[in-house]
Amino acid sequence: MPLVTFSHPEHKTKTVYATAGSHIDTVLKIAKANKIPINFDCQDGECGTCLVKVTSLDKKARMGGPPTEKERNLLKQLGKLTDGDISRILVDDIPPPWRLACQMIVRDEDILVEY
Repeated sequence: MPLVTFSHPEHKTKTVYATAGSHIDTVLKIAKANKIPINFDCQDGECGTCLVKVTSLDKKARMGGPPTEKERNLLKQLGKLTDGDISRILVDDIPPPWRLACQMIVRDEDILVEY
């Protein structure tokens, strides 16, 4: 089971277990289940309210499932991705550090989520 550590300057850091390979457990779903106060509005990848920074704590350099086209477009609008970043994501399958908590599916890896 992967460990997800949630960190915020105004809240206590909390580490929780996530179900590896569930393919449905988003960072936001895990946060809500564990009473971690990540901001969100639409829960559909439309608003960007749940923007988080994700870092792999494993030696592997992958952070969750790849962002969808909708997530990539919104991250670009928010100034967190460039066209070059998007090209690298599509070619190398290495997700960016900035993600939408409502869209990011947790893989079998330990991650740090800063919100």
